[in-house]
Amino acid sequence: MPKAPELSVVIPVYNEAENLPPLFQRLTHVLDQQGLSYEIIFTNDGSHDASLDLLKKFHNDNPRTVRVIDFHGNFGQHMAIMAAFEQARGQTIVTLDADLQNPPEEIPKLMEKIKEGFDYVGSYRHNRQDSFFRTHVSRLVNWFRETTTDIKMRDQGCMLRAYSRQIIEQIVRSGERSTFIPALAYKFSGRPTEVEVKHDLRVAGLSKYNLYRLIRLNFDLITGFSLIPLQLFTIFGIAVSGLSGLLVLYMLLRRFIIGPEAEGLFTLFAILFFLISVVITGIGIVGEYVGRIFQTLSQRPRYIIREIIEKK
Repeated sequence: MPKAPELSVVIPVYNEAENLPPLFQRLTHVLDQQGLSYEIIFTNDGSHDASLDLLKKFHNDNPRTVRVIDFHGNFGQHMAIMAAFEQARGQTIVTLDADLQNPPEEIPKLMEKIKEGFDYVGSYRHNRQDSFFRTHVSRLVNWFRETTTDIKMRDQGCMLRAYSRQIIEQIVRSGERSTFIPALAYKFSGRPTEVEVKHDLRVAGLSKYNLYRLIRLNFDLITGFSLIPLQLFTIFGIAVSGLSGLLVLYMLLRRFIIGPEAEGLFTLFAILFFLISVVITGIGIVGEYVGRIFQTLSQRPRYIIREIIEKK
């Protein structure tokens, strides 16, 4: 086995052919200036543009420092990172998106904190360069996550993060299937911290996170790290049941005292539809947790690797 490097940089890639050449040039320049031994691990997450060809070229030109994991399909950003974690050999592991919105030049900020003894270094974006909708939805999601879990992250959507070797080993051993890696690392960390980093406009390509994927990611985050949604729904269900019981009692008393009535028919329909919607919401919440159990027990592979391209 080659000697373990001091730093591993993990980069998930999905249709980022236009961004890869400037990313690689800027990243290697920064890492060379750091004077550390390093490796760069790209995970090709089923790209159907020229991304894989570029990654192979990077490896051929730099066989000692570049390794490529090629997925047999698209398994998502977090599975791409998890696969690279399983292969990473560095004492410190940094995750970086391929879209250049988080500049590689910010990596030294994270490394300084690692040298100070922190085992997990998160980051939050200064002057975020995203749409008004994504920025404010992200703030709402951050607030909801902080309210329902004990995970404290100022900006959960920023993937520029540094992890100690011990944290990575614990993440890999956990075998989590649907997880949010920064939150899992926070749970395993003994001394976490955060730094502010620049955020640039995306120069080329499109964001791979649409509204559904953002919602899906946050369902994984909340249901993976907290039982509060179930507990809140239980409390809400008890309260609604109590109010419904009072309504039934009132209707019975009214029938005996005043007599039968038909005027409130639409009101009763409205109450009925509301209670049905409450039940459906509860089934959905329970289904999220049952689905996670099913995924864990089914033991299907989280991802399929077609090939690992590295120096033997």
